[in-house]
Amino acid sequence: MRLIQLMKKKVYPDEQELLFEVGDFTDEILKEKFDIKDGNWYVDEDGWLVGENRRCSAAMCVTKEQFTGDILVEFDAATVAPATRDINVTIHGSWNEENNTRANGYVFGLNGFWEGRIGFEKSPSYDTVILTQLFNFVPGEVYHITVGSVTLDTGVIKVFLAVNDVICLEFKDSHPLDTENFGFVGLEAFCTRVKHKNLKVKRLVTVPDPKTYTPEF
Repeated sequence: MRLIQLMKKKVYPDEQELLFEVGDFTDEILKEKFDIKDGNWYVDEDGWLVGENRRCSAAMCVTKEQFTGDILVEFDAATVAPATRDINVTIHGSWNEENNTRANGYVFGLNGFWEGRIGFEKSPSYDTVILTQLFNFVPGEVYHITVGSVTLDTGVIKVFLAVNDVICLEFKDSHPLDTENFGFVGLEAFCTRVKHKNLKVKRLVTVPDPKTYTPEF
């Protein structure tokens, strides 16, 4: 059974209620279920959704359907040669049509942020940024990426990023976005070429996992 271990909470991805799913992409699915917000997006012969963008901007393909509240989003993705960087996804997003850029959103990325880091940032202020260079990213390798948000009893929202079901980032946002009103899921191409498949959006319900230390000496 798949398990993502958070601090004092467990997530079983395969047991969550499925809200939205696209396995292999098609031109029809892309047109029916997604909006293109800048960049070049197309479906290749193997059913991968490919995003291309040569500029340093968040060119996005976003779900027409809104997913608010506690959610879990997972998908497979890889960079496409010669591109080597930036697999990014936004949850609880909205779009600024006037400036043609992302407005609100929790943003997660692999091998990005100009220094080859894995990280998180909160749009549009970008005053909350968490980065680490400990993840050994391999260009062209397919990764299973899981991101999520869960509202704690205190009203704080915990967000997290896992790669191949291993937690890479976990953060409590004490000044959270309005996750009840911002809800698109956006795949992103930020000066890169990236492919995506097996996208799922689920209603996230965590299992309490109380912890305590016992003496080791």
